[in-house]
Amino acid sequence: MSQNVTAGNRFPKSKRLLKHSDFQRVYQSGRRQFTGNVTVFYRRRDSAEAGPGPRVGFTVGKVLGGAVERNRIKRRMREAVRLSGAVCFGPVDVVFNPRKSVLTLPFAKLRDEVAQGLRLAAERARTVEKK
Repeated sequence: MSQNVTAGNRFPKSKRLLKHSDFQRVYQSGRRQFTGNVTVFYRRRDSAEAGPGPRVGFTVGKVLGGAVERNRIKRRMREAVRLSGAVCFGPVDVVFNPRKSVLTLPFAKLRDEVAQGLRLAAERARTVEKK
C-alpha cells in the first residue's frame, strides 16, 4: 500500500512538540485559552530555544475514547493545524487539548476553531513578551 503524500503536505517534525519536557514547560509556565471545543495552552519560547516558528502538540486523554478514536482526533487536529498554520507565526509553543465533541465536529468548524486558537496564542504570546 503506497501513500500519495508529498513532502509539502506533511506536518514536519520541526513544527511539532515531541518531548515530554516541552509539553510540561507549556503547561507549567504557559497560559491557556478556551475555544468552543478545544483548550489551547501556549507559551512564548525564549530565543535560546529551537526554531523560529510555532511548534504544535496534541494531548488526547483516554477519557475521550479508545485508541482508534483518540488517533482519529489527533489526525483531524493535525490536518486542521497544517491547513491553518499560516495564521500563527513567531516563536510560540502551542498544545491543543480537545473535547470529545471534536470527533463528530464538521471539519470546517474544527479548522476554524484551530485557526482561532493559533491566532489567539500568537497574539497573546506577543503581548506577554511586551510586558
